Amino acid sequence: MKKIDAEKMNAIWILTVCLGLVSQPVFAESATLLPEREGVVRMKGIPVTLLGPEITVGQKAPDFVAQATDLSDVRFNDLEGKVKLIASVPSLDTPVCRTEIHTFNEDAVAVSPKIAILFISMDLPFAQKRFCGNDGIQGVRTLSDHRTAEFGEKYGVLIKDMRLLSRAIFIVDPQGIVRYVEYVKENTTEPDYKKALKALKEIADRTSVKIPKVR
Repeated sequence: MKKIDAEKMNAIWILTVCLGLVSQPVFAESATLLPEREGVVRMKGIPVTLLGPEITVGQKAPDFVAQATDLSDVRFNDLEGKVKLIASVPSLDTPVCRTEIHTFNEDAVAVSPKIAILFISMDLPFAQKRFCGNDGIQGVRTLSDHRTAEFGEKYGVLIKDMRLLSRAIFIVDPQGIVRYVEYVKENTTEPDYKKALKALKEIADRTSVKIPKVR
């Protein structure tokens, strides 16, 4: 094919795309553009940038897929019909995260099966399994976002340049509506357990689910 013919063909292709006669492929670079929220939270006193939208009370909870400790895929929407508490943490293998998961684990063991307590981090599934086994964590389900960071991106907790999840709490009702949100301002501090458990109790009461008393 002559050069001029190739140029004409290219021009025709561009024109057909613009006219909507054919679909233009979506490349990964354009698909991964995310809003950036600067200075929303800190890591050891240093402001960090979060990637992804801010989740707000009243909106539909975004669906996502993360990995269980057996490497199987877990889809969030498959938990529909349950009250869900999602705890996003930088890493289970830190003193603050260990305290947090133990705190919720103590309250989760007596919770009705209609409530799901999820801890999500960038830790590998193997590390999460080892951690839960060593620490006797049974009432909390751990999920890993390491493969695609889909949860981090959709819930606005992915820390730019670190590829860690920022500390946050989300509570979602059985209909998939977000009812409570806390983006912890400093990642080295714990979330407000009292407020989170109070909100969880109120949501559970409205759905006739029994949970432990707030300590």
